[in-house]
Amino acid sequence: MGTPFAELLELAGGMRGGRKLKGCIPGGSSMPVLPGEVMMNTSMDYDSIAKAGSMLGSGAVIIMDETTCMVKALERLAYFYYEESCGQCTPCREGTGWLYRIINRIEHGKGRQEDLDLLDNLADNIQGRTICALGDAAAMPVRAMLKHFRDEFTYHIEYKKCMV
Repeated sequence: MGTPFAELLELAGGMRGGRKLKGCIPGGSSMPVLPGEVMMNTSMDYDSIAKAGSMLGSGAVIIMDETTCMVKALERLAYFYYEESCGQCTPCREGTGWLYRIINRIEHGKGRQEDLDLLDNLADNIQGRTICALGDAAAMPVRAMLKHFRDEFTYHIEYKKCMV
C-alpha cells in the first residue's frame, strides 16, 4: 500500500518487450481504466488512485500496452458483465446486453457516431440503479474507456477497423 505504481511495475518485471503502458485498470475489471501516463505517476493507495479517477477495488491490476485495442478490451469486459447479470433488475438485465451489443457493433465495423453518446447514456442509466454492484461494475469501465480512449472508438466507427 502506497508504493508508486511505476516501482511496482518494475518489480513485476516491467512492460513486456519494452512496450509502452497504454492503460491500466488498478482494481479489477469493474474499475475505471486510467491512461498509462496517469498511472505511472500514481501511488497504489486508495486516495491516490481515487484522485487519479479510479479505485483499488479487488486490487487485481490489469495492464494494457500499446498493442491493446481498447474497443476489443471493452467488448470483452462488457460481454463478461452481460453474461454475469442474474437478470433480477431491469437496468442490469437489459442494460448490460445493450452495452455489449453496441460495443460489439463498433468493434466489428458497424458502429455509428451516435453510439458513443448512447453508450455513455446507457452507463449513466445503469450505474447506481441496480440492486447489487454488478450494474456499477458494468458501467464504470464503459464510461472510463470513452473518457480516456474515445479516439479509438471514433477511429473504429470512421474507418471500420482498429487503429492499433
